[in-house]
Amino acid sequence: MYGLTTGIKQGKSIAGSLHHSVFYPSTTAGKYPTIIAIHGRGTDENDLVPLVLSLSLPNVLLITPRAPFPFPYGGFVWYDLAQEGIPEPNTFRKSVEMLLKFVEEVKRGYPIDAKRLLLLGFSQGTVMAYATALLNPTSFLGVAALSGYIPHRSGLPLKLTNLDGFPVFISHGSEDPIIPARLGRESAEILRRAGAVVTYREYSMGHEVTEDTMRDLNEWSRKIFS
Repeated sequence: MYGLTTGIKQGKSIAGSLHHSVFYPSTTAGKYPTIIAIHGRGTDENDLVPLVLSLSLPNVLLITPRAPFPFPYGGFVWYDLAQEGIPEPNTFRKSVEMLLKFVEEVKRGYPIDAKRLLLLGFSQGTVMAYATALLNPTSFLGVAALSGYIPHRSGLPLKLTNLDGFPVFISHGSEDPIIPARLGRESAEILRRAGAVVTYREYSMGHEVTEDTMRDLNEWSRKIFS
């Protein structure tokens, strides 16, 4: 589905709180703009690699963490499911704590430009990306949120005010049977009220990423890293 950027090479991973992979661009730099790509339920750290590497971002470092909990049907999960739009609190909080710690570890362990660090997620990964970024928005360049929602009912002290200028790309399927589109719309409205710069795209699709999604994500991400 995605055409891979040439010249990307996988590097040696540091020891960290989460198992992960790291991919270096073909260009050499002292510090790299970086994407941390967070996978969804039942997959692993390899799932979003083709998607990110297909973007027109030749100078970006890519880090892909693996969720900590095994999924009974294969792959891994970040948290158990509770109610619609509300992650199970114990597993969710543990994963958020681990991901926050992981972000600090990779900032120390890899040549990351800390001012150009973007979180990208799909499904559960989007929920994790939102939680991580909104606990400390000044630590991130922005969020690319694919088919997920803000966990504002989780009890975490998310910063949902004074997000002036914080860029967020949101994509959602109007026929999504897993995470209803209304949760994506609600997230966009929450962020707009907080002052974030939201690019919301809704497509005639299910719980997935299509070529239309990739086109719009590519355009947005190139502007973010320009």
